[in-house]
Amino acid sequence: MAAPSGRSGRRAWAALVPAALLCLAARAAAEPGTEPGAAPSTAEFDVRPGGEVHSFSRSLGDYSCTFTYSAQGGTNEQWQMNVGASEDNGLFSCSIWRPQGKSYLFFTQFKAEVKGAKIEYAMAYSQAAVGAQSDIPLKQEEFEITETTVSHREGKFRFELSKLMIVAKTPRDEL
Repeated sequence: MAAPSGRSGRRAWAALVPAALLCLAARAAAEPGTEPGAAPSTAEFDVRPGGEVHSFSRSLGDYSCTFTYSAQGGTNEQWQMNVGASEDNGLFSCSIWRPQGKSYLFFTQFKAEVKGAKIEYAMAYSQAAVGAQSDIPLKQEEFEITETTVSHREGKFRFELSKLMIVAKTPRDEL
């Protein structure tokens, strides 16, 4: 299931997702290394212009997130990727963002893919919150969400990207 449709569904997710991501981040800070190989983590990487396709990946246990993109203009920008899982391992999250808030690169394409889980919620932003500024979401027609990917929509995407958030549901073994 992708992002809920309709205004009330979006409002519910808009309230739930930041809270869930804060909980995952707090767990990452409070309980590093509780499960070997499954500690939530944040990693820095450079987003490089030049028109070539680049990828950056992080794994957490059986789950992974890969950000693939092509950008033009400017110089390298420092970005971050955070992957985490809920305490019960029912949710996997992947956040990709530019900590300075706004990217000055022109993205010709982007795709974030999760493995080991199915996307429940995803959102892309042209500007990430920093200081007194708020996140500015992309218009719904600029990107598409499938069970495992969030990507630009050819011909609709306006080349601005500063943040991606994904919350995915992990498979459950039923007895």
